[in-house]
Amino acid sequence: MGDVQRIFYVHVACAWTGFVSFFLVFLANLGYLARRDPRFDWLAVSAAEIGVAFCSVVLITGPLWAKPVWGIWWTWDARLTSTFVLWLLYVAYLLLRGLLPDPLRRARISAVFGIFAFLDVPLVYMSIRWFPTQHPRPVIAGGEGSGLDPVMWQVLLVCLAAMLALLGRLLVQRYRTEALRHAVEELSFELQAR
Repeated sequence: MGDVQRIFYVHVACAWTGFVSFFLVFLANLGYLARRDPRFDWLAVSAAEIGVAFCSVVLITGPLWAKPVWGIWWTWDARLTSTFVLWLLYVAYLLLRGLLPDPLRRARISAVFGIFAFLDVPLVYMSIRWFPTQHPRPVIAGGEGSGLDPVMWQVLLVCLAAMLALLGRLLVQRYRTEALRHAVEELSFELQAR
């Protein structure tokens, strides 16, 4: 496939890293509902923003690969559509947070929505196993005849490690920003109460 195959490494690594981000949102939302600790809410929104960024890269790199290979930029098959719906769900999660001014209500309602949104992640992952369509069959853990050349595996694992490291770094920075935003919000409420 030539140079277009190089998109695969970024595309797959970003998809997996996006899944990790959304799983962190899911866990943080469960943590918030169980403990009502705002730090779980900060982690959830931080991971959601980063997950949306990684999912956006997936939705951009997929068509860049598809056009030379399939001859079309987009087709509404199961994997592509469910990934697009996943992106929409987490964009809606972030928009919902912006619409709710009360921090406790915002955290509670967005936690429930975030848990619901995560239900699409297994659907995205399993869609090419359940609904064989235009998207390629699973290359990794796809059954008989699937797999990657060892050199391709090494490159994919290096890309995945790089994306996960980027996720970790962005998550730390974004979490700190959210903690500061929360502190400013509390000061603002105190000033308004006076």
